Amino acid sequence: MLNLYFHATPNSMKAALLIQELELPVDVTPIDIFKGEQHTSEFRKINPNAKVPAIVDDGVTVFDSHAILLYLAEKHGKFLPTDRAARAAALSWLEFVASGLSPFSGQAVHFLHFAPDNLEYATNRYFKEVERHYRVLDDRLGKAKFLAGDEYTIADMALWGWASLAGFIFGEKGLTDYPNVKRFMDEMAARPAVARALKMKEQQEFKAEVDEETRRALFPQNIGG
Repeated sequence: MLNLYFHATPNSMKAALLIQELELPVDVTPIDIFKGEQHTSEFRKINPNAKVPAIVDDGVTVFDSHAILLYLAEKHGKFLPTDRAARAAALSWLEFVASGLSPFSGQAVHFLHFAPDNLEYATNRYFKEVERHYRVLDDRLGKAKFLAGDEYTIADMALWGWASLAGFIFGEKGLTDYPNVKRFMDEMAARPAVARALKMKEQQEFKAEVDEETRRALFPQNIGG
């Protein structure tokens, strides 16, 4: 049986989407990162890095969203091309999201919404890098239906996880400056597995208030004491 350790984060949603695309039976263990549940000794046995998502699959533990995507895709033989060129493209774009869009988006969200001070340099640095990454993605999706080409892969699921929350960075205009990414996201919204993944999120209740407890849980290195 597959157990998903989950909070409603972009990275957790990537894993949830692949699980739904594979139509795997899954038990969901909610980890409320706003309450600090990721720091418990029990969860650190699953992921020493105290981050979600993580899975335990019939006794096999995997943490980090992209490790989970690769593990499940390889195990089930789906959503990762076997053709060498297509596989190389899928892996390249998967890592583009992992090493670029994901961390820069996370830092942009932090400095736009969570940092206690208005640090213009940091906000500008991460926001501009997010914009640059979306321009790269927009160019790619103007030439291909999916990131790896004609085939839907885990790279697309990785992009969907973060692009779903683009409005949290770009505000009301959302993805309007990136019409090809918007086209991609509109098509993703029509996938039944996307609806099921979103339902997984809706079935969980997580703390929403950003108070002192939340700041200690999410950013302990910035809290004295």
